Amino acid sequence: MTSTAASVNSENSEPLNSEPSGSNHPCSEQLAQLSRRPVFPFTAIVGQEEMKLGLLLNVIDPKIGGVMIMGDRGTGKSTTIRALADLLPEIEVVADDPFSSDPYDPDLMSDAVRERLAHRSDVPISRRKVQMVDLPLGATEDRVCGTIDIEKALAEGVKAFEPGLLAKANRGILYVDEVNLLDDHLVDVLLDSAASGWNTVEREGISIRHPARFVLVGSGNPEEGELRPQLLDRFGMHVEIRTVKEPHLRVQIVEQRSEFDQSPQEFLQEYLTEQEALQCQIVEAQVRLPQVKIDPELRIKISQVCSELDVDGLRGDIVSNRAAKALAAFENRLDVTVADIQRVITLCLRHRLRKDPLESIDSGYKVQKVFRAVFGLPDNEG
Repeated sequence: MTSTAASVNSENSEPLNSEPSGSNHPCSEQLAQLSRRPVFPFTAIVGQEEMKLGLLLNVIDPKIGGVMIMGDRGTGKSTTIRALADLLPEIEVVADDPFSSDPYDPDLMSDAVRERLAHRSDVPISRRKVQMVDLPLGATEDRVCGTIDIEKALAEGVKAFEPGLLAKANRGILYVDEVNLLDDHLVDVLLDSAASGWNTVEREGISIRHPARFVLVGSGNPEEGELRPQLLDRFGMHVEIRTVKEPHLRVQIVEQRSEFDQSPQEFLQEYLTEQEALQCQIVEAQVRLPQVKIDPELRIKISQVCSELDVDGLRGDIVSNRAAKALAAFENRLDVTVADIQRVITLCLRHRLRKDPLESIDSGYKVQKVFRAVFGLPDNEG
């Protein structure tokens, strides 16, 4: 069972995911920027190991497809996500572009930036923290996707586009709290953009598209309802967190939060070395990831596990492979091991199982039981 952490929600800072860039290695950057509002440090968070692992792996490989976090209220979901966002190094962006376009990667550029590069060799470049964007529960489709000014388009012949939250979230994290209460149509829009990496807005025959490559993180309380299975399946990973029960850990969490609130800069300084080390580890894992290999026999066994669990489609197979590779890269290895697969496969498959209303067995237990049978491991682990 996963424990929980410093649960009080930090401020609305907007940082996140990153990519290694050019000459200045992010590991050499000073992490503590005192001018920004302080955010509770990721490395200080107690427990929540399952959630922290899922978030870290999605930052290393955003193609895993995001994380759905289900758990009790007050278990530090928002705090942990903001802490991860704040941990990550700055990225290079086209300075005057509203979509945080990558100045070097055409797949992460808006059409306008591509046109400019086609006509001249350089664009203004700046560095900034990656965005962590909160999607409000009552947000409209226009607020999320952006709007086209039809009057201006017809009168002046220009495509006047007001970017939405998907534009702001490009190359960052989009966090949706209480995603199980969000309108299904809006969830569909988010998942489609997250899967394709692009957002397209069409009004009155005018079409505008822009890159929307982000890590989608949803959270919710199971007591308030669950996502439809079709939508749940579209999240790469699913983690469950519970309120920590051990009294000494609860005391530690309360004391940490109190220390941070009283003197945030001193508290951040305490964890600066650990934060910089983890930041460096993430960046190096992103660089290492393309070189990580997984043995064909292990791939076959992953698919056998999915087959025996009667998982619909192939998303489970793909995500399990990706997550195992990301874990190996994170731990400075180029070959995936059976232990890597065992650590991630429950997160990748538990939400894809067909639910039997009469079944009392926990889905995580079922996944691990089938995994041990397929991989020939003793069936005596928890």
